[in-house]
Amino acid sequence: MKWILEGDDVLAKNLGVKVPINWSEFSEDIFKFSLDAINQNPHSKVWYTYLPIDIKSNTIIGTCGFKGGPKNGSVEIGYEVSKVFRNKGYATEMVNQLINIAFNNKEVRNIIAHTLPEENASVSVLKKCGFVYKKEIMDDEDGKLWRWKLRK
Repeated sequence: MKWILEGDDVLAKNLGVKVPINWSEFSEDIFKFSLDAINQNPHSKVWYTYLPIDIKSNTIIGTCGFKGGPKNGSVEIGYEVSKVFRNKGYATEMVNQLINIAFNNKEVRNIIAHTLPEENASVSVLKKCGFVYKKEIMDDEDGKLWRWKLRK
């Protein structure tokens, strides 16, 4: 997380990968949040940010992860794919990996995800991965969202 916050050149050098321009549309806040949480509890790192890499081109393709550890048997996922890597199945692969990580933990019974309240690529990914639409919610930061859920 520190390397992400220090800049793309530092990240590329330390990971030995290519880092495309605008590889993430998330603000630095999400990476600061993850870093702070991991610094407070290093064992919690599994519940935060991952950097998926396209093996053929050795390039970071986006981010994915959890918004914290299990609470009341649930975890929430988030993911994004850099524009140049979209529509190639990476988001589905990322979500499936997050499902495996979550459901390999005995505390996790449900996985939650949120999308914009419209049919879009993210909705298609969640449906492909077995998520079911639950309801429309109002988020303090993001406004109207659709909530999706996958049960173990």
